[in-house]
Amino acid sequence: MDRRLTTVLVADIVGYSALMDRNREGTIASLRSFREDTLQTLLADHGGKLIKSMGDGWIVEFKSTSDAADCAIAIQSAQKPGGFRLRIGIHTGEVVTDGDDIFGDGINIAARLEALAEPDQVLISDTSHNSLDRGDAALFYGGEQTELKNITRRIGVWCWPKGTSANLQTTTDVRPGIAVLPFDNMSGDPEQEFFADGITEDIVTELSRFRWLMVVARNSSFTFKGKNTDIREVGRALGARYVLEGSVRRAGHRVRITGQLIDAESGSHLWADRFDGVLDDIFDLQDKVTLEVVTAIEPSLRHAETNRARAKPTDDLEAYELYLRAQSHFHLLTDQDNREAIRLTTLALDRDAEYAAASGLLAWLHIQRMVQGLEPIGEGPKEAVKAAERVLLSDRADGIAMAYAAHSISMLARDLQRARVAFKQALEENPNAATVHMLASINLVLIDRPEEALKHAVHSVNLSPHDPLRHAAYIAQASALFHLGQYTEAAKACRDALAVRSSFVMSHLMLIASLGQLGDDDAARKAVMNLQALRPELSAASAQTQMPIFTVPSCANDWREGWLKAGLS
Repeated sequence: MDRRLTTVLVADIVGYSALMDRNREGTIASLRSFREDTLQTLLADHGGKLIKSMGDGWIVEFKSTSDAADCAIAIQSAQKPGGFRLRIGIHTGEVVTDGDDIFGDGINIAARLEALAEPDQVLISDTSHNSLDRGDAALFYGGEQTELKNITRRIGVWCWPKGTSANLQTTTDVRPGIAVLPFDNMSGDPEQEFFADGITEDIVTELSRFRWLMVVARNSSFTFKGKNTDIREVGRALGARYVLEGSVRRAGHRVRITGQLIDAESGSHLWADRFDGVLDDIFDLQDKVTLEVVTAIEPSLRHAETNRARAKPTDDLEAYELYLRAQSHFHLLTDQDNREAIRLTTLALDRDAEYAAASGLLAWLHIQRMVQGLEPIGEGPKEAVKAAERVLLSDRADGIAMAYAAHSISMLARDLQRARVAFKQALEENPNAATVHMLASINLVLIDRPEEALKHAVHSVNLSPHDPLRHAAYIAQASALFHLGQYTEAAKACRDALAVRSSFVMSHLMLIASLGQLGDDDAARKAVMNLQALRPELSAASAQTQMPIFTVPSCANDWREGWLKAGLS
């Protein structure tokens, strides 16, 4: 692999999918003509090397930033057959060569800028602009862009042509915006056009009643009437984060209205529904549909905004970095690594006391010390419970942080039912998070529901079969299986856990008890020897054997009996 500093131009055709839908053969012919007659000539004239062609876009490398800027402006100024339009982004940065391909920040930032550009516009990063060998009156400063996906630093952006808007500057209205596109009249009857437009206008009016929401004016959204436009383009053009679109279809005296709410940035669907009615009183039906649509989508909008806020757990990048460093130590289970993780997490919280994920991790780190039989740090369990309480009271806690907190109050405060409620919420927030299922399983064991616990523990491993925390999921399985009297399966789960983390004390203790109950004396003695080699002072009377998972009334005697049978006294 070869690393080098270079300037990258990324270009993309606006609304390519819609163009292909309307006229596939004509679009392909126009694209071929532009590529062969215009693009290749301009790249040759400006020293551009075509790195990748993606059908609807291109990645080009330049040795000179000035050549890249001149070429981009020439491309945008050129006549384009078929009337298609381009967006272009340029950035100067380090790239890595792998065969004929290149990747790295040079490409990533150029691609992010291209996605932000308006049709026919060029966006140039501050790094590239600083590299220009001359001033360029055609460019103007568009401000700092702070939300480039996966890019942590602020990027200053320069724009061409002068006078265009890149939608980069911060506006005074920070409310999330929604655009309601004119509902399509699918009836084939022009007379019904007024009904479709009336539905749209009423929805705009009703949504405007929510003060937390910025609704694009009717006249602006109606400029897209009758056009087959990419939703992302609509969002950019109207400054809207969400777009509501729909259709009206009439058959005799019956009418069906459909609607769907779309995230204009990601293109994902947030809500969709249909409404059927009779045209006996068209105005009553119009009012009914408007009310039902607005009532349905408002919670979806609030939920989307909540998730968006939680996806950005902290504004302090240093706090975030400290949290990530703490995570890397958390998985190693040693006293030294645990202490370092606590130190780093505490520093993160010093910078942002409301950082819910960091509070949740801090709570679990103190539990880790207790489970491993390490000396408490500070107030130990009390500190963990305090951190957990902060998470449960936070409106910035995602499902993962909430699960950390619920685990803490379950294991330390023994508030099992409150923890169960928190786990239900965490599972609703993150239904596909392996860690949430794993911790929820442990809580279900503690409230003596082993069948449900086993399902969550198995699902946790299925969701993330290579997870560094899967030893804990196997332990959750082993605990549930032991409660169910399935000692052979419990021993296997313990061995799976030890294959992932051989130093995890709970895995050894559960394996010994399972083998003791099976009467497998040789294997049990070997398991005891392995534990004593790791922790020679540990016995059946040690603090670890008094952990909540071993003291559930219906099973506590079975654990102790298993240890004694195995020879752990």
